[in-house]
Amino acid sequence: MTPPHPDALDPMHALLRASHHLRADQLGTAVSRLAARLGAHHAVVYLADYEQQSLVPLAGSDVPSRAPLDVDDATGGAAFRRVEIVPAATGGGTATTLWVPLLDGAERLGVLELGFDGGPPSDRGEEIRAFAALVAELCVTRDAYSDVLTRLRRNRPMSIAAEIQWELVPPLTFGTDRIVIAAALEPSYEIGGDTFDYAVNGPVADLMVLDAVGHGLPAALLSTVAVGAYRSGRRAGLPLPEISARMDQAIREQFAASQFATALLARLDLDTGRFSWVNAGHPAPLVVRDGELLPPHPCRSSLPLGLQPGPAHECSVQLGPGDRILLYTDGIVEARSPEGAFFGEDRLADFVVRAEAAGDPPPETLRRLMRSVMDHQSGQLQDDASIVLVEWRTGREEQLRL
Repeated sequence: MTPPHPDALDPMHALLRASHHLRADQLGTAVSRLAARLGAHHAVVYLADYEQQSLVPLAGSDVPSRAPLDVDDATGGAAFRRVEIVPAATGGGTATTLWVPLLDGAERLGVLELGFDGGPPSDRGEEIRAFAALVAELCVTRDAYSDVLTRLRRNRPMSIAAEIQWELVPPLTFGTDRIVIAAALEPSYEIGGDTFDYAVNGPVADLMVLDAVGHGLPAALLSTVAVGAYRSGRRAGLPLPEISARMDQAIREQFAASQFATALLARLDLDTGRFSWVNAGHPAPLVVRDGELLPPHPCRSSLPLGLQPGPAHECSVQLGPGDRILLYTDGIVEARSPEGAFFGEDRLADFVVRAEAAGDPPPETLRRLMRSVMDHQSGQLQDDASIVLVEWRTGREEQLRL
């Protein structure tokens, strides 16, 4: 059977067909040209920078020249923040620009700008969403074997330690009808010893936040070994105390006695809401319920990884639907203002409570939280800062907030 000529294909099939031999630097051109089949006279792909403060346009032939957009100010930024299509009148009201979020699952990658003469075709809304979804997936796959999109997202050089850490972490956002996971790392271009990891396997979600002692490359190497040991234990189906012991042993064998890492290893049963954790010298998890911070759980902490004399102690608590759990490193709460005031647990919890009351989804909550932490320290963190926010849901809610 003779395959259809590309000119006969709809936008989705045409882009999919073109993608098989499409280089990353050709993506912007292909998207702009094929968006014409949606009725758009132009299209521009924007990707979020590492700090999620700006949206950077992907250039190409037939792609109109654009400047980066401020996530907090621009109309395109509103589509990114709210994860919804935002229309804007242009050309004195005679044309319309649609700003469409680019999502890989729940992960916010950027936005797609689509320009139309007059209003957008009212009968092609689902087709536009599907086209944007395919563009997002192509951004992910092109990024796997090219540096074009990675370079685009950077506004300054990145340290070797940060290169290692960004390659190590999973997506910053994951969501299903049972759980939302959102994470953040700062300083984005110099992160060293802080890292996080997670995996959702059927009805079980495993999470880990870790802070390796020291700074720069030595701390990144220690955290890399720790994450490898964590994943080895997790994938072997070990209980949390045994995973902790495997990580402790790996650090002992590879590093001097003065090198260690604090960590919090957690496991959430998505069916029951039972949340269990092992604390290896790390800040305790915070639980926010119905807009209030719950009292700290009286859980005994074990020594840091690399220094443990015996099995770690496991703790657990029963969550309620909609509870938000915060796992974080001390760089968050110990961020100090020029006047010497710590950011602190109370300020952290209050920020999350107010964001929840305002209806902010977890990824946007953390984006804004990290800006607040950076601003508190006048833009110069004295220590790495990482955080993971987890929201447990029963699956019966009307809508998953992403």
